[in-house]
Amino acid sequence: MTSDIFIGGGGADYTAAQHLKLDYANRHGLIAGATGTGKTVTLQILAEGFANAGVPVFLSDVKGDLSGLAKSGTDTHKLHAPFTERAEKIGFSDYRYEAFPVTFWDIFGDQGHPVRTTVSEMGPLLLSRLLELTEAQEGIINIAFRLADEEGLPLLDLKDLQALLVWIGENGKTLSLRYGNVSTSSIGAIQRRLLVLENQGGAGLFGEPALALSDLMRTTAQGRGQINILAADKLMAAPGLYATFLLWLLSELFEELPEVGDPDKPKLVFFFDEAHLLFDDAPKALVDKVEQVARLIRSKGVGVYFITQNPADVPEDILGQLGNRIQHALRAFTAKDRKELRQAAETYRENPSFDTEAAIREVGVGEAVTSMLQKKGVPGIVERTLIRPPASQLGPISATERAEIMAQSEMSARYTKTVDRASAYEILQKRADVAAKEAAKSEEAAEEASALEREFNAARRYSGQRVTRSTARGTRRRQPESLGSALTNAVLKELKGTTGRRLVRGILGGLFKGR
Repeated sequence: MTSDIFIGGGGADYTAAQHLKLDYANRHGLIAGATGTGKTVTLQILAEGFANAGVPVFLSDVKGDLSGLAKSGTDTHKLHAPFTERAEKIGFSDYRYEAFPVTFWDIFGDQGHPVRTTVSEMGPLLLSRLLELTEAQEGIINIAFRLADEEGLPLLDLKDLQALLVWIGENGKTLSLRYGNVSTSSIGAIQRRLLVLENQGGAGLFGEPALALSDLMRTTAQGRGQINILAADKLMAAPGLYATFLLWLLSELFEELPEVGDPDKPKLVFFFDEAHLLFDDAPKALVDKVEQVARLIRSKGVGVYFITQNPADVPEDILGQLGNRIQHALRAFTAKDRKELRQAAETYRENPSFDTEAAIREVGVGEAVTSMLQKKGVPGIVERTLIRPPASQLGPISATERAEIMAQSEMSARYTKTVDRASAYEILQKRADVAAKEAAKSEEAAEEASALEREFNAARRYSGQRVTRSTARGTRRRQPESLGSALTNAVLKELKGTTGRRLVRGILGGLFKGR
C-alpha cells in the first residue's frame, strides 16, 4: 500500500509531484474555488486515492456527478480525451482507468439505500437547528427529551415526538411547575415546523433500522476502501436538513469511535461539500460544536475535508485546523472579493517563485494552488499544481447501472425495510386507551349511583305522602297490613333513623367516590 496520494504536478513545468501524506490526512483539509474551477474533479481524485490506500470515504454528491466513481473511465468518453496527455505532462506514469467500490445512500431512499437515525440520537441541539426553533421553543424540545428519558418513552420517529408534544400540551400546567412555562403556542409552532419537515421529505430520516457507523467504514476483500456516496441533488432543496444530517454524522463518529492517536492512515475520510450551509445563520452553540468536533475527531482517525466556494465561508477557528489545502481559482469582482482573495493568499506559506494572490486569481480549470502537510505537520510551501486526471468516469452513471449496484449491495437487505417497533407514540396511545376505559367505568358507576339515589328519594316521598293522607282523613282505625307492606315500612323506618342514614351515606359515598 502507498504512503501518500498523488495530487498532481507542481512547479513551473508541472513535473514536481505533489502528494497528500496519509499519516497527516486525518488533520483535515480544504477544497475551495469558484463555480466551474474543478472542485468536483479534485474531490473525485482524492476519493480514488483514499480508496486505493484502503481508507473508506464518505462524500455527498451535490450535483449528481460523483456516481461515475463506480464505473471505469474510457478513452472514448468525451471528457476523458485530453487526460492521457495531462498524465504524461505531470509525470503520472501509473495512470490507468478503473472503477471503485461504491455504496449509494439516500435520505429519501430513491437513489440509494435509506439513511436513518432516531430522534433521540439526533438530540435536542441539532433537532432545534434543523427546525430553526427559537430559544423558547428549543427549551420545550429539551423538556420533551428529558420527559422521554424519565417516562421510558423511546423517541424513534417524528410521530413519537409529535405525540409527546401533544401530551406535554395537555399536561402543561403541571409541567410548568417543574420545568418552567410550557406555552401551548410554542408547542403549536414546533408542530408546524415538524409538518414543514415532513413536507420536505425529512420524515424518512427518522426511524429504524438506524444507520450503523461500521457500515460506512468497510473495506473490500482486496483491501480497498469503500466509497459511500450520499445522493444530495434533491436534498439540496432542504439545505437545513442536508447540513444537520452531515453534522449529526460527524458528531456520531466523534462520540462512538475510540481514540487512536496518530495512525498511519485515517480510518475514515469525510468530505463535507457545500460547507457554507453548515455555518450560514448557525447559532454560536452549533459553531462551537463543529469546532470541537473538528479539533478532536482527528484523534479518532477521521479526516474531515470541507468543500466550499470561498475559504471565508468557514469560520476562522475551524479554518485554522485545515492543514491540507487545495485552492482553485477565486474571482475578485468587488472590493469584498479582493479582500477575501488577499486573506486566502495570506494563509499559505509563501513561495518566492510566484505571487500567491495572483496565482489564485489566474489558475485555470483543473489547476490549483496547493499546500500539503509535510514532516512533523509543517505546512508545505505553496505550489501551482495541475490536478491529475481521474481514473473513474467523469459524470454520472445511468439510472439502470445505479439500480444494479444497489441490488448487489449487502446494504440493500439491511436497510430497505423499515422497522416500526413500540415507542413513544404507541406507549402514549395505549395509556390514552386505558384512561378512556377507566373514565367510562367511572361514568357508568356514577350513573348507577345516581339512579339508586333517585329511587331512594322517590321511596321517601311516597312514604311521606301516605302518612300525610292518613292523618288528613283522621282515620283512627288501623288497616291490617300485608306482610310485604309491613316489611317495607320497617325498612323505611330504619332508614329514616340514625343507623339508616349512616348506611345510606356509606353506600352512596362508596359509589360516588369513584366518580
